[in-house]
Amino acid sequence: QVHLVESGGGLVQAGGSLRLSCAASGRTFTRDTMGWFRQAPGKERQFVAAMRWSDFSLSDSVKGRFTISRDNAKNTVYLQMNSLKPEDTAVYYCAATFGLVNTRRPGDYGYWGQGTQVTVSS
Repeated sequence: QVHLVESGGGLVQAGGSLRLSCAASGRTFTRDTMGWFRQAPGKERQFVAAMRWSDFSLSDSVKGRFTISRDNAKNTVYLQMNSLKPEDTAVYYCAATFGLVNTRRPGDYGYWGQGTQVTVSS
């Protein structure tokens, strides 16, 4: 059974940094796309970043501030978030999909973590 477990969320002041981690178990995702999404209260789930091998994709709203990386030996993907803004406040979800490279559509992802809260204060 596949599990994705996020960690690293918390409360940070605007301009600060956080690093989220997502550890996968039950399957090796080395050849697959792993991504990050976020959902703020009352809003739809939004694509943040995705990565497969060395190819990656970032949403325009986080380019230049967020970085996605992965350690395939640990079956883990990371989201380094710098220069955080209050509008980055959301629950952040890790997700994985097979066969679709760096897709931005939530419906294309078959596996999801439980989410981790990120709150950025002004």
